[in-house]
Amino acid sequence: MSTTESRPSTGLGTAYGRPESTYDRDITEVGPGTPCGEWMRRYWHPVALSANVVQVPQNVRILGEDLIVFRDGKGRPGLLYPRCAHRGTTLYYGKCEDDGIRCCYHGWLFSVDGRCLDQPCEPGGGAHKDRVRQPWYHVEERYGIVWTYMGPPERKPVLPRYDTLENLAADEELFCTGSSFGAGGDDTREIVPCNWLQDWENIMDPFHVPILHTSFSGAQFAPEMGVMPDVTYDHADHGMKYTAYRELPDGRKMNRVTQALFPHVRIVPDIHLKAGKASSVGFVLPVDDTNFRLFHIIRAPKGFSLLPRAHHNGKKWSELTEAEHQMIPGDWEAQVGQGAITYHSEENLAGSDRGVGRLRHFLRQQIALVASGGDPLGTAFDASGELYHVQAGNYYLAE
Repeated sequence: MSTTESRPSTGLGTAYGRPESTYDRDITEVGPGTPCGEWMRRYWHPVALSANVVQVPQNVRILGEDLIVFRDGKGRPGLLYPRCAHRGTTLYYGKCEDDGIRCCYHGWLFSVDGRCLDQPCEPGGGAHKDRVRQPWYHVEERYGIVWTYMGPPERKPVLPRYDTLENLAADEELFCTGSSFGAGGDDTREIVPCNWLQDWENIMDPFHVPILHTSFSGAQFAPEMGVMPDVTYDHADHGMKYTAYRELPDGRKMNRVTQALFPHVRIVPDIHLKAGKASSVGFVLPVDDTNFRLFHIIRAPKGFSLLPRAHHNGKKWSELTEAEHQMIPGDWEAQVGQGAITYHSEENLAGSDRGVGRLRHFLRQQIALVASGGDPLGTAFDASGELYHVQAGNYYLAE
């Protein structure tokens, strides 16, 4: 018998001959024309912190598209396709003026909504300049952030509001951040190098908290989070929520409610278990298929600053050695460690993953709804529907 002849499988489960690994493209890829990308383009997305949008153009990448964001001399933000409609050089090297941005190559001037206002090399400033339109996207400012809508203009919804960010007291303000701290990193990194869904669906995974954030790496949040919760999942306004019930060691009983809203909103209660409604709203912005960026808006006392959380021996996350990252991994290590886009074909989901499974199923339904011509959950087209009522929070139960 030849040693190269096939032999019966022994069922040992070795890695040899394993099938090709795949991922679900319909719920991960966000570029133009993809199912998830077209669904994403029916919502508003954060572009940049308002304070950072100035009269110097900046390159940004959103949903797989390279764009420039700037502010004209009258203070209006603009988001344009970067290749000049004249001869194709990038407007990144343009200069901002009162009425728009002027290309460095031949001086064509474009408004924040892409209209060509001046062609200085042409007689009279361009007799036919009105025929030219630089591709652009709608932008609005709210809560200290510049937002964009990148979908069909006739299906543009109103920009949402969140009740937990409204009606500030005299001693409160909104603090905004675009760093990776909410993904386990810190203020030294903006871009997280993996698919957006790996972070967003993590919000519906309460069972990683007592393991990753408590027993495995030590108490990264409140020590009481190490209590294994009793969890229920429900559809909520504009998405999903879970309620994690815990009986704490000191005798208190608590319901911790966390929300994942469409398209990529994450509302997580205070990680130190402060009582009451969540005071921050986060957004998992897909940069492209293999990178995302987090934005957070936090209702906070005036003068608030986001101090880096000490991870080990007083070090912040970016100061840890590779050995220390291995010793005390957090969300960054667990999510980026799944790869650029996790292989769904290799997963073996269990009962504790039912929140992730339900969220993915719900997501597929909404993507299919848009593909069939419908408007996705969480979009409103007049002011009466722009306010989101936040349910997330830490709620202690009376005896």
